[in-house]
Amino acid sequence: MADIFISYSRRDKARVVPLVAAIEGAGWSTWWDPVIVPGQEFDRQISAELAAASAVLVVWTPDSVESRWVRGEARYAADRGILVPVRFDGATLPIDVRAFHTIDLDNDTLDPHSPRIEELLQALGALVGRSASPTSTRTRSGSELPAATTGPKRISICVLPFANPGGNPEQTYFSDGITEDIITELSRWQLLMVRSRSASFRYRGETVDVKQVARELNVHFIVEGSVRRMGERLRITTQLIDATTGSQVWAEKFDRDFADIFTVQDQVVRTIVGTLMGRMQVSNTERARRKPPANLTAYEYVLEGNALPWDEPEGAAEATRLFEKAIELDPGYGMAYALLAARRSAMWYDDPGDSNAALDEAYALAKRAIELNDNDSTGFSILAQICLLRRAFDLTLKYARRAIELNPNNQWNIADMGIMQLYLGHAEEALTWFARATEVDPYFDPPWYWRSIGQTLMTLHRYEEALAMFDNLPAQRYRVAALRAGCHARLGHVEQTRASVAACLASKPEFSIRHFLTREPYKDPADATHLAESLRLAGLPA
Repeated sequence: MADIFISYSRRDKARVVPLVAAIEGAGWSTWWDPVIVPGQEFDRQISAELAAASAVLVVWTPDSVESRWVRGEARYAADRGILVPVRFDGATLPIDVRAFHTIDLDNDTLDPHSPRIEELLQALGALVGRSASPTSTRTRSGSELPAATTGPKRISICVLPFANPGGNPEQTYFSDGITEDIITELSRWQLLMVRSRSASFRYRGETVDVKQVARELNVHFIVEGSVRRMGERLRITTQLIDATTGSQVWAEKFDRDFADIFTVQDQVVRTIVGTLMGRMQVSNTERARRKPPANLTAYEYVLEGNALPWDEPEGAAEATRLFEKAIELDPGYGMAYALLAARRSAMWYDDPGDSNAALDEAYALAKRAIELNDNDSTGFSILAQICLLRRAFDLTLKYARRAIELNPNNQWNIADMGIMQLYLGHAEEALTWFARATEVDPYFDPPWYWRSIGQTLMTLHRYEEALAMFDNLPAQRYRVAALRAGCHARLGHVEQTRASVAACLASKPEFSIRHFLTREPYKDPADATHLAESLRLAGLPA
């Protein structure tokens, strides 16, 4: 593996060649994939080289800033703290890398002994030397290289569940919703590494030692607080704690009318981030904010509906009713449209008929959600899922990528991308996305996550591993029972196959392979054929 990975647009190869020469002349190896051709395991090789590199040189030009590959590689390098960016032609940098020092180059500064190339070699050498050994690294001219001067380190923070001092169970979902919204808003800032809801909520109702929480979640700062509603008045208290010392950095109390909750939330988030970032300038575009509903009751309906167990018929039906009520009360609330779209698409999937009416309605609702709020990553991720079911594969990727751009810390969006890759014919890449979701959130385990990993492994003919994933599911609905039956059949497990077939038909007596395949949007016919043959081998109805 090479010392330095170089990320660039193929159109800029002529500019990259002298940079490669200067770097290799300093004694370091490079990887810049000039000989990769279709048919090779391109994505896997890139991932391996990125993971092994001590530094990543990103060459920004008007062409490369438009490349999803270059942008993705830059984000990966930034997360690892090994990004060294250079720029030609004054290219406008992507928002999430503007905080990093970027070396401006032009065709006249590419001489290997020019001051800017020396600056580049120093930055790269500091990273390569840090990775290899504590000894200093020298350039060709013999000068010692200083410490790395790449971008600022991401600040790790968690938001503990806000307490409900009144103890009213009916208001718990409200204080939970406030906590979730603060987590979401903080996650929009690229320089923060925010621990997920499930990581934080494991401490709900506990008296915690902040230093212990910091060790367990590997964070520097902790936010905790409480929400108390008294009639039409609302009191939110919050404090920011430096977990390394246990000292209080900042505390505040907000007393407002209940209808002012969104102003209070925005103030809390701005103040926390301002305390952490100091004088750092962050653009309005970078902190794109969720647009709150005009009607507070609609907001409460969405909070309550989103907290229900959608995998249970009663919970799914009640969530649907609440989202419909929210839209009735506030027709401009984008999140309510997005969540209702997700429910409509699930209804279409389970419908034994051949009508696409529910799926068409889901698509219209998801499009409306984006029209109302084009800064919401959840809306784009749901729209991507619905486009997948409609077999609009190009739009699927477009919207899924946009969701991750808006909120790269959202484990749901990351796992959703894994689902997209499964059906688009990239099962190995899907597994990478699923693994990344649990890297962001070690406690991420919704039922559909395990089912999707299992189905991906089944697509790869890794049947034993697929069955192990299905074993993580608390209940066996018809979809999982059918997949289990196919895996057992491929492995020659006669009794287990029969049991899984019986469970599938008990849950959905009208099940047929033909209809099931209409709900499974594989782009590659070979993947669909493999699934169908597995189900036939199990003895499920054609």
